[in-house]
Amino acid sequence: MSQTVDRALSILPLLAQGPADLGRVAEALGVHKSTALRLLRTLHEHGLVYRQEDQRYRLGARLFALAQEAVENLDIRGIAHPHLVRLGERTGHTVHLAVYEEGEVLYIDKVESRYPVRMYSRIGKPVAITVAAVAKLLLADLPEAERRALAAKLDYPMYTPRSIPNAAAFLTELAAVREQGWATDLGGHEESINCVAAPVRGPDGRVAAAMSVSAPNVVVTADELLALLPLVRRTADAITRDYSGTTPPKDTP
Repeated sequence: MSQTVDRALSILPLLAQGPADLGRVAEALGVHKSTALRLLRTLHEHGLVYRQEDQRYRLGARLFALAQEAVENLDIRGIAHPHLVRLGERTGHTVHLAVYEEGEVLYIDKVESRYPVRMYSRIGKPVAITVAAVAKLLLADLPEAERRALAAKLDYPMYTPRSIPNAAAFLTELAAVREQGWATDLGGHEESINCVAAPVRGPDGRVAAAMSVSAPNVVVTADELLALLPLVRRTADAITRDYSGTTPPKDTP
């Protein structure tokens, strides 16, 4: 039975490469055509493969529906939370998780710092979209046309002298973030607060969320916080593995 299941499942990645006839499926599995036909018929009955008019088989609509349903039911906050807690315990600093929804970047989880100095961020509250490290990661992953359109309509308040002043500078910053795969906010929103962030990717490889570690410079310097970037990226990669079932690129330190 396990061999039958293994053979049946092996058909799916084969058909993901494109439609195939019975002979090709049988050859790829190393079985007789009659065996391949039985497997294909079973998968067809469940909607996982579909037989075309030219007698070739392709992936069925039911498979895509199941994949979409699975993605929609993934709870990124629930999956990420234990990782955020461990990172907070290890560093002692504030840890955030944020997502992009309808033109805003929102915090959906927060682990408080162990230090007396606390940040005023709240779950459900929009972030300062032009300066926040998590926002830079989420917006940098948008298609170029959408990225440019959003940048053109944003306001650019100068929270501090280090805030991003205009759309051109913002797009330059997003391009750098997109290239390097991580982001910072070093006194751009509050002069005394620094932040480093890394992306959490979904099954499609796109940035589904962004997580960050933030701390006031009375606790650690910007350089000391930046030294935590490899740990932050490893944590984000671990969340990505749990959330999407995929392994992030190996260029992460």
